[in-house]
Amino acid sequence: MGVVAGIDSSTQSCTVELRDALTGVLIGQGRAPHPPTYPPISEQPAHAWWQALVVALGAAVSAAGISGREIDAVSVAAQCHGLVMLDASGELLRDVKLWNDTTSAPQATAMVELLGAATWADAVGSVPTAAFTITKLAWVAEREPHLLTRLAQVMLPHDYLTFRLTGRAVTDRSEASGTGYYAAHEGRWRYDLLDRLVSPDVDWPAVLPVVLEPGEPAGQVTRAAAEVLGLRPDVVVGPGAGDQHAGALGIGMAPGEVLYSLGTSGVVISVSPDPVHDPTGWVDGVADAAGGYLPLVCTLNATKVTDTIGRILGVDHTELARLALAAPVDEERPTLAAFLDGERSPDRPRATGLLGGLTTATTREGLALSAYEGVLLGLLRGHDAIRAAGATADGAVLVAGGGARSAAYRQVLADLLGAPVYTRDAPEATARGACIQAAAVLSRADIGTVRDSWTPPTTSTTIPRAAVPDAVRERYLALAEDRTFDNEGIA
Repeated sequence: MGVVAGIDSSTQSCTVELRDALTGVLIGQGRAPHPPTYPPISEQPAHAWWQALVVALGAAVSAAGISGREIDAVSVAAQCHGLVMLDASGELLRDVKLWNDTTSAPQATAMVELLGAATWADAVGSVPTAAFTITKLAWVAEREPHLLTRLAQVMLPHDYLTFRLTGRAVTDRSEASGTGYYAAHEGRWRYDLLDRLVSPDVDWPAVLPVVLEPGEPAGQVTRAAAEVLGLRPDVVVGPGAGDQHAGALGIGMAPGEVLYSLGTSGVVISVSPDPVHDPTGWVDGVADAAGGYLPLVCTLNATKVTDTIGRILGVDHTELARLALAAPVDEERPTLAAFLDGERSPDRPRATGLLGGLTTATTREGLALSAYEGVLLGLLRGHDAIRAAGATADGAVLVAGGGARSAAYRQVLADLLGAPVYTRDAPEATARGACIQAAAVLSRADIGTVRDSWTPPTTSTTIPRAAVPDAVRERYLALAEDRTFDNEGIA
């Protein structure tokens, strides 16, 4: 029996799944935490990811009851956009600015003002926000320019772990397309954008990694890495992917299907065979991990919103969900624009949340429901934006991520859509997707074929209840456009 390992190196933790390379059956899983971060300054030391990987892989091997030497292939999926900077000896120049670090918002604003949103969308498929790697590089050029003189390699989080595994500086289309300086539809780095917007004094062709195709191996595990991890040195390593991109593989998304991914951040995604260019800046027209494209909208505030409202109400997740589901869906209640820690979509890094519609009749149940709706109404705007950008996004609606385990999130989403919502048996979709990639590379098979053969079964179907009042949506849009509390406080 061949065994593959799929790694999900997220903001919060590292999860490793071990699966049968032929059937996809799960045989072991392990997890280890990453250091906590506190936006707007959100940074992590990249070596902590490697340490967590060592622990998580060891736990997965132990859970599976096998030896690490039985693993034949491995692939890494990780949080997107983070800026990893290495010197000529392969040492880190600074802690990694993560996707949810918004300190480069001024640089993002300046870039969009200089070139225009439509030019950006045409050039790289997306309009930069503070999440994008190019804005973080520009921040370093302005604040820590001495580091650019020592810069030998720019990587993304999954690239760094692949580098630690293989010794090669490589990336894949999905991750590269989220940097702001890779044109996936043309298959090339945009060195000209880096010269103009970051520094003309850096040898960008030498600094950036090689972009691999979806089924192209990154190499084999080095002897040094194999010794630390308990692997054979001939283990094949896949090209890797971004976390959402691997998650789309793991859940078996077909073209036209729509995925709502509910974690710390919220993401709504569709799969498209053609590139998407959205000049409004809402939709990131990134590449997927199977050779196509993955138009997506990402929000910064998802399950942490319900965590926060639960803390304010003094209840745990179970009780918050019970309260929300006890509120009549077809009656008035408060409405929350849930921009608690700034927002990415819409691009408002200094926004805070607004709660409207409070009356003396407001109940704990209504307030709990407003928390779930505040998260999901923002993602529904993203779903509409994907359609408006020209992608087909009218197929079955899937929900995944930690929030998908909540009956309240599933029910409220079905109510807002007025359509059924489905879950599939992929609780760790990103790690599962990385396993799919590893299996495809190991067998030299088409990754789409492996994805389809591994598509997990449907585990739940949530049917909508009564229609949500128009007043809830109208009030949400009014609150979401209110900029009173942007720019560090009351205007």
